[in-house]
Amino acid sequence: MTDQSSDVARHYGKGGLLERMLAALQQAGKDMDRLTIDDLAPIDEFHSRRRTATAELGALLAPVATDRAIDIGSGVGGPSRYLAATYGCRVSGVDLTQEFVDTATALTGLVGLSERVDFRQGSALDLPFPDASFDLAWSQNVAMNIQDRPRYYAEMHRVLKPGGRLAIQDVTQGPGGPIDFPVMWADRADISFLRTQDDTRTMLETAGFTVEHWIDNTDIARAEAAAERARMTGTEGPPILGIHVVVGPSFREKMRNAGKAQQEDRLRLLNAVLTRV
Repeated sequence: MTDQSSDVARHYGKGGLLERMLAALQQAGKDMDRLTIDDLAPIDEFHSRRRTATAELGALLAPVATDRAIDIGSGVGGPSRYLAATYGCRVSGVDLTQEFVDTATALTGLVGLSERVDFRQGSALDLPFPDASFDLAWSQNVAMNIQDRPRYYAEMHRVLKPGGRLAIQDVTQGPGGPIDFPVMWADRADISFLRTQDDTRTMLETAGFTVEHWIDNTDIARAEAAAERARMTGTEGPPILGIHVVVGPSFREKMRNAGKAQQEDRLRLLNAVLTRV
């Protein structure tokens, strides 16, 4: 693992994650013997717009039960479990952070999806699978931590079968200028590598993908964030279940910086589905 990759892995893996998540679920009154993917959704969708984004992107991709999918940068596994439970497909997740892999594996067992969903530690720049292994590829809020974008997209292309399809959600650089740190994906600038949507599209097409859907969801995300802030007004703190359980004490500052950058058009949100040529 390179020094930069190690820094990214350390940014996300801080210890005690599974224990915090299980404790929060118990505190929220969930039946720990009958957990569902919906019980986990408030804490296992560690990306912009959370479950709503996963459902929308999944509907665009529309997997079928015979598909085998790879979730690149799978985090604690929420999207992988959602795809398997909703569409019946088989999903393999890959994440740089071992703690995320271990937590994702444990949660998948608790909701009874271990036969259809598996996770392993690995780099998005060197995926641990042979060529043409998958019908579908999936990645949400991962590219921001990857400097070598051409290699990242080349690896996606490599592991997909010809005609395979790729679904991505990415935070992209807006015209409003550089962002302030920390944010969810980086405490400092040297592990954050935002690119514009135009640059992203050019690199994907150069890697051998054609665009099916290209959707800027920035305005929707802004409206949803404003509505969430309004709901939180007057409350003493965050709800029991939320991504703050994953992020830890820095949650509020990271959310504040990202929200400000989004309002000032320094960040934009992209959803896309592409086909491997």
